[in-house]
Amino acid sequence: MSRAAIRTGSFLRSARPSFLLLACAALVSACSSVPDNPRRTPPAPSVTSSLDLRPLSGFHQLSGWQQHDARAAFRAFVASCEAILRRDAGRALNERAPHAGQAGDWHGPCAQALRLDSRAIDAAAARAFFEAHFTPVAVGGEGRLTGYYEPLVQASQYPDTEFSMPIRARPGLAPRGDISQLIAGLDASRHGGVDEVRPRAEIEAMNIGVPLAWGRPIDVFFMQIQGSGRLVFEDGSQRRAAFAAHNGQPYVSIGRLLLDRGELAPGQASKQHIEDWLVRNGPSAWTPLFNENPRYVFFDMQPILDPDTGPMGSQGVPLTPMASLAVDPAFHAWGVPVFIEGDVSGQGRWAGLVIAQDAGGAITGPVRGDLFFGWGDAAGEAAGRQNSMARWHILLPSPLAARLRYQS
Repeated sequence: MSRAAIRTGSFLRSARPSFLLLACAALVSACSSVPDNPRRTPPAPSVTSSLDLRPLSGFHQLSGWQQHDARAAFRAFVASCEAILRRDAGRALNERAPHAGQAGDWHGPCAQALRLDSRAIDAAAARAFFEAHFTPVAVGGEGRLTGYYEPLVQASQYPDTEFSMPIRARPGLAPRGDISQLIAGLDASRHGGVDEVRPRAEIEAMNIGVPLAWGRPIDVFFMQIQGSGRLVFEDGSQRRAAFAAHNGQPYVSIGRLLLDRGELAPGQASKQHIEDWLVRNGPSAWTPLFNENPRYVFFDMQPILDPDTGPMGSQGVPLTPMASLAVDPAFHAWGVPVFIEGDVSGQGRWAGLVIAQDAGGAITGPVRGDLFFGWGDAAGEAAGRQNSMARWHILLPSPLAARLRYQS
């Protein structure tokens, strides 16, 4: 799931497979045609949930709701709706999250959202939209809230002593994107039919996967942990290195290794502290350290069609800064709005609406979230410091919430 670096406040998380690991089922099911009447709702099924859910009487019970600017969340919701409306009305939004109902429960609010101009809507109108169509539902307990972002990574079309680590395409697949960014003279046949479960050291030693571009080793390693990144080339052009696959090996945190060995002091496992250690100790130290994390991430080179949107999340829609949330799909469905109350880096105590649109290897549990901060250095610094506890309220279409209240 943008990003060469920060995945959590302590930087001890596993790499996010961005959208391809968990999106396949969602994207396949998204291929059905839009029903003739998107407002038509199928017969109401039983509404159950493994979550501790309690519908509220109204938005007045959400602390900070009236002060929140929900425009970014509205734009993110519109993006999710474009995927939801492609689902047949009778299909579950997520079979593992039955409280989210069927796609038809969401077709009405989504059709209304798409009729509005998401770029022109003001804060009050955005709140009014959610108030008109949804009911807040408290999720019991608190959960950890971390942050991630899409870094800007300096890259080169050709290797040299500075840009010496390849950003590799998925083995066995013809890489997409600007073919001029492939290295001239590379024997491309070597990347076909390889065993993708080889560990990092063997992938590098055997040159498995066609290089799409080259970067500084520290930047490329951190981008693999982050899941994607915006590559900035010498001529100023940008391309997105989007997650394509990983090698199936377990993730090992180099931050945890440095802590355990006493190389970093407790509480200093942030991306910045790790990078400082790597710079001080040089390539002779970082190469074997990198290889202790056997997981390797392959990328796909993609154009950046809209510089104001982030990479694709697990739902298959672009992420929106401070409005997209990675959740555990064992408990939540893509496209569901979540009102979060907790401490947020750079914001202090924060109450805001976000949309469940992504997943992550370390994002497990019913109230575990990862907030997308955007791209660039400022977003990276904020995401790297984000590590707090938060409370959740999900927003469900009001008829669905009423069924939940009746059956609870």
